[in-house]
Amino acid sequence: GLPYGIANQAGQVGRDEVNAILNHAWVMGVDTLDTAVAYGESEQRLGEIGVGQWQVISKLPAIPESCTDVTAWVQESVLGSLERLRIPKLRGLLLHRAQQLLGLQGDVLYRALVALKDQGMVEKIGVSICGPDELDALWPRFQFDLVQAPFNIIDRRLAASGWLTRLHQAGTEIHVRSVFLQGLLLMELSKRPAIFSRWQPLWEQWHRWLSDQSLTAMQACLS
Repeated sequence: GLPYGIANQAGQVGRDEVNAILNHAWVMGVDTLDTAVAYGESEQRLGEIGVGQWQVISKLPAIPESCTDVTAWVQESVLGSLERLRIPKLRGLLLHRAQQLLGLQGDVLYRALVALKDQGMVEKIGVSICGPDELDALWPRFQFDLVQAPFNIIDRRLAASGWLTRLHQAGTEIHVRSVFLQGLLLMELSKRPAIFSRWQPLWEQWHRWLSDQSLTAMQACLS
């Protein structure tokens, strides 16, 4: 949907390559896709290729400041996503700006999400967070079927905070993202952008450890 990613040298992924990626993923047992209204042309392009057999998670953007009817805006946004994706319902719907639940219209926003479940347009509702500290304020007030959070071999906050265990015990589905740090963890030592050179000792330790363990970066990150 966008020319996204620190390690991206080729720009936006072409349709033929998207199709090849999806076909390969499906054959390898992957059945879930994560997208969002904010990801450029992502929903539209996935819909054109065809994702009817996939479990699709999408996300609502921040409520526009001009919005006067949150419930109607939520309904229209999700109907737009379904139309672009060409599917009858979403496996999951997340809020891209979870902190808006703590604002003046938070309760109305949450009720609108629950209504989508009741109508069968969405199977699970939840939030996409930047860090587990966001859950400290949200958890006492709202129930989430699904939480998406960053988690990787360097960023272990989800586990260290205890939230990984708490979510699991509560029966909440957990999706992790940024397992490769946008590809930063997969790059060769000499190929990382100069802006990340301040962490050079960390990268050197990372590559030494991979060598000592006889692992590829891909293997280590996914494990």
